[in-house]
Amino acid sequence: MRIAIIGAGAMGCLYGGLLSASGQDVTLLDIMEDHVKEINENGLRMEGKSASGSFEEQIFDTIKATTNPLEIGVVDLVIIFVKSTFTRQATEANRVLFGPDTTVLTLQNGMGNVDAIATVADKANIIAGTTAHGATMLGPGHIRHAGSGKTILGELDGKVSKRMEEIAALFNQAGLETEVTENVTGLLWDKLLVNVGINALTAILGVTNGKLVETRESESLLEQAVEEGKKVAEARGVRLNHSDPVAHTKEVCRATAENRSSMLQDITNGRKTEIDMINGAIVREGRAVSIPTPVNELLTLLIKSKEALK
Repeated sequence: MRIAIIGAGAMGCLYGGLLSASGQDVTLLDIMEDHVKEINENGLRMEGKSASGSFEEQIFDTIKATTNPLEIGVVDLVIIFVKSTFTRQATEANRVLFGPDTTVLTLQNGMGNVDAIATVADKANIIAGTTAHGATMLGPGHIRHAGSGKTILGELDGKVSKRMEEIAALFNQAGLETEVTENVTGLLWDKLLVNVGINALTAILGVTNGKLVETRESESLLEQAVEEGKKVAEARGVRLNHSDPVAHTKEVCRATAENRSSMLQDITNGRKTEIDMINGAIVREGRAVSIPTPVNELLTLLIKSKEALK
């Protein structure tokens, strides 16, 4: 299968490297010229722990990378891994990748990515999902695989289609444990609520995920933010997969205790965050269904203040 990955950050490289190693024709597309040059000249380096727990490093030398979508052309599958703030911009800039039968997969954080992609691609060709993998950029052409987990995919209409089963099988073959869901909307909201509880708070407090459940004060803020999100989801008629998203978010904090959230990394490195697509999304959706979301509004304003004052 011919695959293009828009956004060759740590997660794009992780999926691209593993899919390429399994025999797929994969090209990474990114604006970072030094990163693209390093991958093409020396391959993609990935370090991390093996299944046995020992450290190992892999070199993926069959993967291609480019800054020019014209060098790729129409593909069978586009996977979008840019930050959700740039989804529309990245999709429109790379419309040459999309043919009438091209499937587009978003595995991004936040809400609104499907609608942004639909400005270029037919919505019937868009599928969505979540990933529990973690990865970090270490330098040009070099990533760390920080943690493994399931990839869960679904059609927007809830059907289990042939193309979905084929993509899931392709991912599993590449070593990316993947399942198909009939409730992808609920799945996306599940992931959103976890991010609502973790990302902004870790970025504001400057702490790793596990620290949020070590003090009563930070744990209470997490609970209030997620509970607001749960009320908004229920008002919108979303069927969540986790009946207690607050407890689930705390479990994620403990399971990823040493992780530095993507928003904390963005704030630390002076980059724009995805706050508008996470806590900000809860605020917008809450207004639409007349549910007050004061905690999420405050968290959103605090992150935007940190961005403005960097």
